[in-house]
Amino acid sequence: MGPYKNERHMIKDKKLLALIPARGGSKAIPDKNIKNLNGKPLIAWTIEAARKSRYIDKVVVSTDDDEIMTIAKKYGSEAPFKRPKELASDNAKMMDVVIHCIKFFQNSGEEYDIIILLQPTAPLRSTYDIDRAIGYFVKKKAQAVISVVACEHSPQWAGVLPHDHNMKNFIPENIREKNRQEIKAFHRINGAVYLADIDFIMHKRDWYGTKTFAYVMKRENSVDIDNLFDFMLAEFIMNRKRSL
Repeated sequence: MGPYKNERHMIKDKKLLALIPARGGSKAIPDKNIKNLNGKPLIAWTIEAARKSRYIDKVVVSTDDDEIMTIAKKYGSEAPFKRPKELASDNAKMMDVVIHCIKFFQNSGEEYDIIILLQPTAPLRSTYDIDRAIGYFVKKKAQAVISVVACEHSPQWAGVLPHDHNMKNFIPENIREKNRQEIKAFHRINGAVYLADIDFIMHKRDWYGTKTFAYVMKRENSVDIDNLFDFMLAEFIMNRKRSL
């Protein structure tokens, strides 16, 4: 696996595959997955974090783009197949991309027991978070683990504005007078880590089940880049961490 793999720890004799999905093209940010972020292509941050993991056996990028494939290999990932066009469209489902990757290795006679999906749009997710999520998966005897982060603001303080923007019924009356500390904490999916037993995924074709658990991440590691503001925020946080 390269220079980062000084010591690897098996998970009860199970093999773990890391999948980084990175299709070409992006409407909000052109060539987002390979756009330069603090001196490296965006995808490189996720590849390097995965390669440093104590538990991951193989890091693979699934892409339909030749340039992304070349850059992925440069930073130490494998890219053993080109993603079919139908799995790289705006309407393609991520679960279909995951199943395609699993089947590729099964058909090649290379079996894995656990898969971890690491989206390149979460560059602040560290090796620490990857390994902690995997350890949590084992500890909980989970079928799946999904990373979440505490919501910046409670959704109970949000509402749908009518056409005239009248706020009479914007927030329920029983919520209006409550202090922030009195309102229950909400969490949201942050897109950084999806981890599951492969047998569960192949049978369920979903991450959610009776033994799916949430791995809570810090807000500063949970930026999910969808637009230019997110990209600028990730860059700011990276620079801030370096200066501390």
